[in-house]
Amino acid sequence: MTVNGEPKLTCATFLSEYAPGPVRVEPLRNFPIIRDLVVEIGDFLRKLTTVKPWIVRKEEKPLSEGEYRQTPLQMDEYHQYSMCINCMLCNAACPVYGLDAKFLGPAAIALAQRYNLDSRDQGARERGEVLDDHEGIWGCTFVGECTKVCPQGVDPAGAIQRYKVKTALDSLKAIFVPRVE
Repeated sequence: MTVNGEPKLTCATFLSEYAPGPVRVEPLRNFPIIRDLVVEIGDFLRKLTTVKPWIVRKEEKPLSEGEYRQTPLQMDEYHQYSMCINCMLCNAACPVYGLDAKFLGPAAIALAQRYNLDSRDQGARERGEVLDDHEGIWGCTFVGECTKVCPQGVDPAGAIQRYKVKTALDSLKAIFVPRVE
């Protein structure tokens, strides 16, 4: 919810932080209000699914071969982004998400980055088709409010900027380095 004008995870917010008061509790910004403090999250969920926030594999190995193992370094690569709890506070704080109905929003982009950095995943190209667009990463103006309000320390703004750098470098490589297939 929005507490005294700031998106907050209210289950982890103490009234003592706001003493002696007053405290104003409102619904999350940037979402249609259903009633009282309840917001409609269908748009958030539709946008989230477009980035396929799950591990995508072209072929699964047989279960008899065991699981896909990772080193601690491979896990460290995406761990920060895996901490997202889909609370939507970052989208509520993002001015672009509030102004541009087509913008994916910081939550979806950070979760896409989580899976793109996972060594077990093979869906980065599919996600790239959604992310490398004005409605994806290029719509972000890097205000950084999404990162400030994240209760889990995910850093959605950092994920977006990191993906912008990767996309720009990949574009340059495509120009200067011939592709061998």
